[in-house]
This record gives sequence, C-alpha cells and structure tokens, in this order.
Amino acid sequence: MAWFKKARKPIERPEQASRVPEGLWVKCPSCGQAIYNKELETTSKVCPKCSHHFRMSATERLSLLFDDASWTEHDPGLRSLDPLKFTDTKPYAARLAASIKATGLNDAIIVGSGMMDGVEVVIAAMEYAFIGGSMGVVVGEKITRAAELALGHRQPLIIVSSSGGARMMEGALSLMQMAKISAALGRLDRAGLPYISVLVDPTTGGVTASFAMLGDFNVAEPKALIGFAGPRVIEQTIRQKLPDGFQRAEFLLEKGFIDAIVDRRELKAWLAHMLRILTGLPPAPVAPDVPSADAAAKPPPAQ
Repeated sequence: MAWFKKARKPIERPEQASRVPEGLWVKCPSCGQAIYNKELETTSKVCPKCSHHFRMSATERLSLLFDDASWTEHDPGLRSLDPLKFTDTKPYAARLAASIKATGLNDAIIVGSGMMDGVEVVIAAMEYAFIGGSMGVVVGEKITRAAELALGHRQPLIIVSSSGGARMMEGALSLMQMAKISAALGRLDRAGLPYISVLVDPTTGGVTASFAMLGDFNVAEPKALIGFAGPRVIEQTIRQKLPDGFQRAEFLLEKGFIDAIVDRRELKAWLAHMLRILTGLPPAPVAPDVPSADAAAKPPPAQ
C-alpha cells in the first residue's frame, strides 16, 4: 500500500527566515495608520495623516527646540535620596533605580541652556517615563535653579511640562516644591524676564496647580490632557457626566485657561517669535521667497 501513499515532508523553514524586525513600525492610536519609525522622526513624532502628537522624551524635546540640537545641561547629577524610606508595592529606592536605568536620567527633568532660533534661552523639559514625570524634591530644585540661572543671565525661561503631579513617595516634601518654584518664578517676573509654559500630554496634578499655569504665555500641544484631578474622580465628586473633550487642550483654550494651541512642528518658531516680542529683540530675518519649480514652469498671466 505504500505505493499509493506519498510521504509528504513538511516544508523546512530556513534558519534565517525573513521577518520584519520589531520596532520598525508604529500604529497611530488616533487614526490607526501604520507609520514607519524613520518617517515619524522626520515629522517630530506627529502622525502625517491625522496630526496625532506622540509623546516625546525630554531629550527629544530639547533637541527639537535648541538650535542644532545642542545645549548645555545644568545640574545633571542631582538625585533623590529617598528621604522618607517609602515603600508601597515595592520600595521607592527600587523604583528610582529602575527609572534611572530605563531613562538614563537621574530624575524626571533635564535643564539646558542654549540658542533657540537665535534667542538665548533656558529650557527645562520633564521626562514622563521617569515615574510618570512626577515632581519630587529634585525636580523642584532643578526648576528653581533653572529660574535662578535665567535670572542671573537675564534670559527667558521655558518649562515643558509632562507630569502626573507631585511625587507621593516624597510626601509633603514634594508638595513644598509647588510654592518653592512659584516663588522663583515670581522673582523672574519682577525682574521683567519672560516665562513661557508649554503643556504637553499629559500635564496633571500639582504641576498643573503650580508652575504649569503661571507662564506669561501658557501654550499647549493639540489634544493634550491637562487638568488637576482625573475625570473619573471629578464625575464621582460632582455626580455629573463631563462634556466631551473635557480636560483636553481645545476645551481649556475655549474656557480661557490657556493662551494658544500650537502644532509641535511649528512650536520652536512660535516660541522664538513670542520671546522676541517679550524681550524686545528684533524679529528673525526672513529668507527671500524663492519661486518653486511648479511656479516657474507656469506661463505669465495674460495682459
């Protein structure tokens, strides 16, 4: 009977099977578009189809804003000492160590100074990947020093906020940073130096309740989540259904909580323009208009 049966061997899979390496593509959570990671980098992490703004790291944010992606970092060595020896599901010291290893930072913020479109500026950018961008003693100290640096050099200050709020593992010490930073910003204001607050997704809790809303201009990225308490907590407290888009940048702009919504791809030019106005610097030189190839190919209009 073996004559009438054909032994079928399974197709052998080559050892080096062709596969698409992981991490080459990312799916837009807004429109579902599959985007090549290299393409996403060229658009400043903005979806080319629906303009959804993906989250950026603090380093990417500074590279986007500073000229030639070059800046001088200040106080990079500051690190929390776990003053309360706090433990919840795991020790705070372990959380710190894991975040330091994952992000390469000592805490949830980077402070840098340099040139932004020809304007000397101090910029502090928060890192959400470091324990939710929470504000502890180190974040408060570095922002305060950033304000003092701007004051000492007579330079404007920009803070890019992305945070879940005060860091509960440091208790009242983290809450004290709200007043500490606000006082430093008050000294900057009395000296006549501008401070622009940039709110990106998400900005909540004690950060929103303090320095994120104290800018001479408060500007947000499109559809950024901005608020104090979470929507579920608010609904349970007031026992009412919240309106659509509540706590999004567009809703806050409509209600007057922020001054502008700016696409990330235009943010650097917008910030530099506003700083030139606030500091009295001359406007940036405008490149002469160069006709496009299509325009050059068109015949002149008939007389």
